[in-house]
Amino acid sequence: MVENGKHGFRGCFAGEGGVHSGFVGGGRSADMLSSPAWLTLEVKYPDRATAFYEAFLELDVLSEAPDEAVLAAGDTELRLRAPGTVPRGGLHTHYALTIPGREYDDWYDRLDERFDLVEHTFGDARSLYFYDPQGNCVELGERAVDGDGVTGLFELVLEVEELSSAVEFYTTLGFELVDDGRDEGRVRLSTGDLDLELWSPRLGIADARGGVHVDFGVVAEDPKSTAREVADDALSVTSVDDGVRIRDRDGHYMTLVTA
Repeated sequence: MVENGKHGFRGCFAGEGGVHSGFVGGGRSADMLSSPAWLTLEVKYPDRATAFYEAFLELDVLSEAPDEAVLAAGDTELRLRAPGTVPRGGLHTHYALTIPGREYDDWYDRLDERFDLVEHTFGDARSLYFYDPQGNCVELGERAVDGDGVTGLFELVLEVEELSSAVEFYTTLGFELVDDGRDEGRVRLSTGDLDLELWSPRLGIADARGGVHVDFGVVAEDPKSTAREVADDALSVTSVDDGVRIRDRDGHYMTLVTA
């Protein structure tokens, strides 16, 4: 075990010394895309997954149905969806949630009683990692934020087959490149409110993997015009009730919605 601050951590990621969570982007991306609207995880049994997230992350349930439950992770919806519909939720997805810095030690001590936690420090900010029953790697990162408990989603990791083309796709949509670790198999992009990591198939911190066929939503100033920018490169661009759904070439679904 390698000691890292108050708690030990195991596992490493080639880019771990670089930019991480909470980067505030600027320029073009701030005008086009902003905050995350939802993240969907594929689960076998939504009721059991809901009980897990209620018990360990204290998320409030917004709605429940036999095939899908929706919980509030701050202003972001966490959707737990059973197999059977398209788009499916993401598998083995690594994502990060914000918690107030003053609560970090309490969260660590409570979760450490149940999980084999991993901890890493990025500058002055600490993050802890653990797994849900479906194999998703959940990160809790401390930030100077108002409120109590989980206050939002700030990072999402997608597995992609070819990094350069995926980076071009998402920067065209409006994400800003903030950390180019292409030689190490990962690139970090940001809207300012949401950091998006694109990984080639790999293991990261806490043996996390990038999600496959992830379904997520992002607030956009003008969903239709933004989607048109990638229409020729996407597998599909479809108008849906809550916005415009884009399917990238790796099979991830990103829906652009208005605030």
